[in-house]
Amino acid sequence: MSKIAVIKTGGKQYKVAEGETLKVEKLLAENGTKITLDTLLIADGDKVEIGQPSLGEKVEAEVIESGKGDKVTVVKYKNKTRYKKTVGHRQRFTAVKIVKIS
Repeated sequence: MSKIAVIKTGGKQYKVAEGETLKVEKLLAENGTKITLDTLLIADGDKVEIGQPSLGEKVEAEVIESGKGDKVTVVKYKNKTRYKKTVGHRQRFTAVKIVKIS
């Protein structure tokens, strides 16, 4: 069984394993750079390390790309008042590949 970890970035928590690719909230890093992520938990078979509240920066990742996600359309509508407003939003993301869990 491979190591898994729970990391925290962008106000969210993600369960990751080595070699996995995931999209997280926008990070200020260039493509191809290595970053370390705040680690909350590391599990390796029966051995589990739990941070109180964190273990430090023990997960190393590589930035693959940055971009915008798919457009989400938001519609505000009020009945009987002739009010309708449509807004589009594209969330910025950074795709990272987990290189090493120490």
